[in-house]
Amino acid sequence: MSYIILALLFILSGFFMKFSDDLFDVNGNLSFASVFGALCAIASGLATIYSVEAAYIFIAILIGNFIALKVDGIHHIITLLIFIVILLIGGIPELNLVILLICILAAFSDEVGHELISKFTENRFLNLFFEYRFVMKIVILLLAVCGVFNVWIFVCFILFEISYEAAGIVFESLN
Repeated sequence: MSYIILALLFILSGFFMKFSDDLFDVNGNLSFASVFGALCAIASGLATIYSVEAAYIFIAILIGNFIALKVDGIHHIITLLIFIVILLIGGIPELNLVILLICILAAFSDEVGHELISKFTENRFLNLFFEYRFVMKIVILLLAVCGVFNVWIFVCFILFEISYEAAGIVFESLN
């Protein structure tokens, strides 16, 4: 699989993740939220079994969200189960625990900061930093600069983030 296909999986995962969340959180539509969650699980699961770097990212996002108590709907449980089944069938790449822990802490920091920082400060920089979850972006960039990750994984992750934000815009335009 090329980085083009991997980028496409990151894009689809980001889009479906946000669309699923908005369908549930805004519209209360469990059925469609579950369908889009399943599509997210398939895209991120395929990326995870193909690329060890994608595995670090998607597993860290999953665990970080779980620890931050953001797995808060049945659509998340369905997505989680499908993701796990894909990993059990396809196999989980061998991961370095230190790198995984760094990524988990970044994902967790983003989720906690996203929820809490605006309640404690009116600092525009900090609010935007956590609104757009920059901790994980910086960590992945640093891992790429240090040669732990390929720079193309950073590009894929940025495409994931762009498609995540685009899904929010598309969702708002349809409502």
